[in-house]
Amino acid sequence: MAISKNNKHTDWVKWTWRTYFGAIALLVIVFFMISMGWLGFMPTFEELENPKTNLATEIYTDDGSVLGKYYIENRTNIPYQSLSPNLVNALLATEDARFYSHSGIDPRAILRVTIGVLTFSNKGGGSTLTQQLAKNLFPRDPNANIFKLIFTKFKEWVVAAKLERNYTKDEIIAMYFNTVDFGSLAHGIKSAAKTFFDKDPKDLSIEESAVLVGLLKAPTAYSPIKNPENALRRRNVVMRQMYKYDYITEAQFDSLKVKPIDVSKYRIQDHTAGLGTYFREYLRGVLDKWCESHVKSDGSKYNLYTDGLKVYTTINYKMQKYAEESVKEYISGELQKQFFAQWKGVRNAPFYGLSQKDVDELMMKSVKQTQRYSAFKAEGLSDKQIKNEFLKPVKMRVYTSRGERDTIMSPYDSIKYYKSFLQCGLMAVDPTNGNIKAYVGGINYKNFQYDHVIVSKRQVGSTFKPFVYTLAMQEGEFSPCSSVPNVPVSFEMEDGTTWTPKNSGDARDGEMVTLRWALANSVNYISAYLMKRYSPQTVITLCRKMGITSEIPEVPSICLGTPDISLFEMVGAFSTYANQGIYSEPTYLVKICDNKGNVLESFTQKKSQEVIDQQTAYLMVKLMQGVVEGGTASRLRYKYDLKMPIAGKTGTSQNNSDGWFMGFTPELVGGVWVGAEDRSVHFRSTAQGQGANTALPVWALFVKKCYNDKSLKFDAKKQFKMPKNPINVELDCSGATDEPKDNIFDR
Repeated sequence: MAISKNNKHTDWVKWTWRTYFGAIALLVIVFFMISMGWLGFMPTFEELENPKTNLATEIYTDDGSVLGKYYIENRTNIPYQSLSPNLVNALLATEDARFYSHSGIDPRAILRVTIGVLTFSNKGGGSTLTQQLAKNLFPRDPNANIFKLIFTKFKEWVVAAKLERNYTKDEIIAMYFNTVDFGSLAHGIKSAAKTFFDKDPKDLSIEESAVLVGLLKAPTAYSPIKNPENALRRRNVVMRQMYKYDYITEAQFDSLKVKPIDVSKYRIQDHTAGLGTYFREYLRGVLDKWCESHVKSDGSKYNLYTDGLKVYTTINYKMQKYAEESVKEYISGELQKQFFAQWKGVRNAPFYGLSQKDVDELMMKSVKQTQRYSAFKAEGLSDKQIKNEFLKPVKMRVYTSRGERDTIMSPYDSIKYYKSFLQCGLMAVDPTNGNIKAYVGGINYKNFQYDHVIVSKRQVGSTFKPFVYTLAMQEGEFSPCSSVPNVPVSFEMEDGTTWTPKNSGDARDGEMVTLRWALANSVNYISAYLMKRYSPQTVITLCRKMGITSEIPEVPSICLGTPDISLFEMVGAFSTYANQGIYSEPTYLVKICDNKGNVLESFTQKKSQEVIDQQTAYLMVKLMQGVVEGGTASRLRYKYDLKMPIAGKTGTSQNNSDGWFMGFTPELVGGVWVGAEDRSVHFRSTAQGQGANTALPVWALFVKKCYNDKSLKFDAKKQFKMPKNPINVELDCSGATDEPKDNIFDR
C-alpha cells in the first residue's frame, strides 16, 4: 500500500520538531551538566564572590601614597567609583555597546557572528564584557582542541550568567578593568594608569582612556612605547566609537584625534624604579619573614607577591622624594664631578696608595664576583683565559650620573669604572618616636644594590666623639665652657707600645681650650683626654644604651671614631640628644592589612627608654650647636643659609674613605654617609674628602627642601627643649675668649 504524500510530509514535520526540541533538550542538559561542574571545572559561588587573581602587595607612606609594590602580576583592585567616566565610556563604546541591556549573553551579537561565519565575512566578535570577564577570571586551556574550546565557550556563557546574577553591572565593569593585561608589566587599570600616565584611573582624560582601552586588543601591537603609530591609530578608532555612541561630541573628536600621545611620564613599575627602592628591598626581607610566620583563615601562609597585602610605613612620601633629590643633586652631580676631576690622568685611578699588584688582586676579586665569571668558569676556562675575555671590548649599556648610555668597553674596565662612583646613605627620623621618614641606601638601586643605611658598616670618624663628650657632661665634672689643655695624650697599650693620637692641624696647640671649641673643631687631643679619664668600656656601655649594636673594640682609639657602625644605628643614637635623652629605636612599620583592609598586625614602637638625663642631652645639644655656629659644620649657615636651630657633627675616617654628617633640628634628625664601594677609592685631599664637603651638603639640601615645604609643617623658629629642672652649669663661653672661629680640617 502506497504512503500518501500527506503522511510523508507529516513524518518530516514530526522529525524536524523532534530534532529541534531534542537539540534544545540536549543543550539544556549540557548547560545543566556544565553548571554543575560535571563536564569540567566550574567555579563555585564562593569563587565567583571572591575570584582568585594575583594581587600586588602595596607599600604605603604615612600620607597614604603608594611607595611601591611587590608582585608576580602588578595588579591592584579598585572599585567602580575610582574609574574615570571616560574609561567606562571608551570601554562600552569599543567592546560592548549594549552592555546595560543584556544579561551577560547578547543574542544579537551571537546572530551577527553566526551570519559572519556562514557568509565567510567578518562581522566582529560576539563576546560580551561579562563573557570576557569570565575568560579573564578562569582562563582557557591554551592547548585545547576544537571540541574542548566549544565546551569552554559554553562554560563562559554559564559563568557570565552567574556573574550577572551575583554582581551589578558597575561591579562587572570594575572587575573587568581589574583583570585585564595592558602590557608593560601592568595588570589591571590602576597599574596601567600609573605606568603609562602616572595618574590614578579616576583622573584619566578622554584621549588617555582611549589609549588604554585600545591596548586591550593587543598590548604589544598597540603599545604607545613600542608601536606609537599603531597606538595613535587605535586610540582614534576608540574615540571614533565614543563619538558614534554619543559619549563625546564631533568637536571633541576632531580636536583630540590630532593630539599626540604623551608618554613622557611612562615608567614600568618594577622594583628597581621609583621612590624608596633601597628601603623597599630591605622591607621585602622583613615581610617575607612575616609571611612565613603568619597564616590565613584557610591555614595557608600569606604570600607577599599574590595576596595583595597593604603595608603601612612611617616613611613620608615628600621627605623621601626630597632625600633622593638631594643625593642625586649633590653626590651624582657636583661631588662626582669633583672626584673625576681630581683623578683625571692619575695612574691606577681611582685606587689610592695601592701598588699595581694590590690593584690587580682587588680587581680580580671583583671579577670573580660577577655572573660573567661564573659563566666562563662553568665552560671550563682557566682564570688566565677568563681575564683575557674580560679584557676584550664589548658593547654594553652603562650607568652615568645623567642616565644610562651605550658604549664599547671591556668588562674589566667597566668594573673599574663602576668603582669610581661615590655612594651615599641618608636616613632621617622623627626624634620624638623614632619613626623613619626618609631612607636612601645608595645613588641608584638598579646599578648599585648594596644598602648603605642598615647593611653597610663604615668607619664613623669624628661623629663618634659626641659619645665621649656625653660622659663628661653626664658625670658633672665638665660643662661646655670647661677648659682643658690642648696637648698630646698617650696610652699604654697591652702589647707594651704607646699610642699618642695627633691633631690634624696645629690650631691652639698647647693652649687651654673649652670643650665647646674642641668639639666644634674636632680636636683629637681633647677626645683622647676625655677617653683616658672615662675609659673605653664606659663609652661602649653608653653606646649600647643608645642603640649601637655593632662591634666596638675596647681600645682607646675608638675616641677618634675607628669603629665600623651602620648609619641606621648612628641616626638612632643621635636622636637621643634631640629627644631630651630618650632613645627611641628607629622604626618603619605601622601595620599590615589584608587586601580588604582588615588589620592583620599593628606595630608599636620597638624600644624607648631614657639613657641620659635631660640636662646632659641639652648640654650636648649646646656643644654640637657650636659645631654649626663656628666649627666644621659652619657652612650650613654661610653657604646653605639654614636659619633654624641646628646641632650636629661632621666626621671623616682615615684616608678620607668615609665622610659623615650627623645633624638635627628640634623636629628632625638625619645622618648622611658618603664614600666609595672600596675603601681604597677616595679623594686624595682632606679639603675635598672631609665630611663637611661630602656628606654635609646632602643633609643641608634635604633639610632645606623639607623646611621650605609648608605642607610638612616644620617650624624654623622652634627651639630645642630646655630641661625641666634649672641648668646648673655655665653655657656662655664668651668669657673664655675662644668661641669657635678656626675651621680646621675635620678628622
